[in-house]
Amino acid sequence: MSSELWRKGALELAGMIARKEVSSREVVQAHLDRIEAVNPKLNAVVRRLDESALAAADAADRAVANGSSLGPLHGVPVTVKENIDLAGTPTTQAVPALADAVAPIDAPLVDRARTAGAIPIGRTNLPDFGLRVTTESSLHGDTHNPWHPTRTAGGSSGGEGSALAAGMSPLGFGNDIGGSLRNPATCCGITSIKPTTGVVPSATVIPPEDGGIAGQLMLTDGPMARHVVDLRAGLLAIAGAHDRDVNALPVSLVDRTEGRALRVAVLADPPGGSTHPEIVAAITAAGDALADWGAQVEVAAPPSFERSLELWSLILIHEIRANLPLLELVMGDAGREFLGFADEVFPQVDVSELMHGFVDRNRVAREWHTFLTDYDVLLIPTWAQPPFELGFDVASVDNARAVLEMLRPVLPGNVLGLPAAVVPVGMAGGMPVGAQVMGRRFADLTCLRAAEQLEDHFGTITPIDPVW
Repeated sequence: MSSELWRKGALELAGMIARKEVSSREVVQAHLDRIEAVNPKLNAVVRRLDESALAAADAADRAVANGSSLGPLHGVPVTVKENIDLAGTPTTQAVPALADAVAPIDAPLVDRARTAGAIPIGRTNLPDFGLRVTTESSLHGDTHNPWHPTRTAGGSSGGEGSALAAGMSPLGFGNDIGGSLRNPATCCGITSIKPTTGVVPSATVIPPEDGGIAGQLMLTDGPMARHVVDLRAGLLAIAGAHDRDVNALPVSLVDRTEGRALRVAVLADPPGGSTHPEIVAAITAAGDALADWGAQVEVAAPPSFERSLELWSLILIHEIRANLPLLELVMGDAGREFLGFADEVFPQVDVSELMHGFVDRNRVAREWHTFLTDYDVLLIPTWAQPPFELGFDVASVDNARAVLEMLRPVLPGNVLGLPAAVVPVGMAGGMPVGAQVMGRRFADLTCLRAAEQLEDHFGTITPIDPVW
């Protein structure tokens, strides 16, 4: 049985460990063996934690034997993106300059995952400073998609996406400022949720300890998995106010739709660019599936959709532009080239326009809040096109524009701080298609309810052996 443990979900494994059907050591070793078998092809896990993970597994098994109280993730292996502090390992941000930036303490997310019983077994890859939507690192090299060796695994949490899809881990943690939890989910055929901004605490001891205004408004950590039930468990394990994060909120998440049918708005072909016809068909089919579950489904678009995209660019790109001299000192050639394209694509603005943009962001947020009160969730693609070839985004400025266009469905969730879950619902161009379920602020569990209904209808499509 141990050789097949890597196929199982996080909560399924936790239950087996608690019932003494299998030991945590067996579970951890099975996943370490899976990393050994498939990671050389994928380059998803960039640092293994075998010794500490097996020691923690032995301690977890002693707790089971002693009848101790067990957390919801007791004895379960997890992976952690390498821009989240994990004590005793470097928070590299995927650049050589930070290769030895060892964090002495865990980030709040990691601390809470451990408290829930999870055991970190590896660190996963990302692009330089997480500033591309493909995972190509100047420190660790490229991460490959298990479905196709030359296609992107997404980014910036692409190492997590690839590792989960290939069975190296049942649960992982990453972050999202421009789809970075959701992009790898659609590319690799797994699930993820970008929580409401402020629900999951974040802190680092590696300078810079304080993020810019774009990060404060739009960045959040969150879980990734192959099963929605594991996403829910991962989110609830790490959510809530924390002494190290001044912006973390003491929120008690609830599903306000419990006991009634969902009201769903479907936007299969979002404005602002083109959408692959197979993706449109997959999202339309996902809406039909929710209707089969009894949901009230309508085709509808939230107001100011394209304005929300402009505001995301206004806030993030101009913060990057302000930090470009420092970033250019530490980023690799490809990362610098992509940022150079972004600088060319987006015009310069003055302070007045930027300040008015923050005011307009609140107006758009009010409009979306009303829309997402009338409808419980918005069903929309994650990417408007299938995963592109590695290196595509830096081949030309036109390619960079094309990537930004196909990325447009994920950006409102960041600029407005909304929760958004992703679950696979089909294929396009031979690659997975993730439906994105977006809700109003703090409707995280409602998003997961809809995602779980889609998962029940379409099934899971990972783990897989890498196609090579």
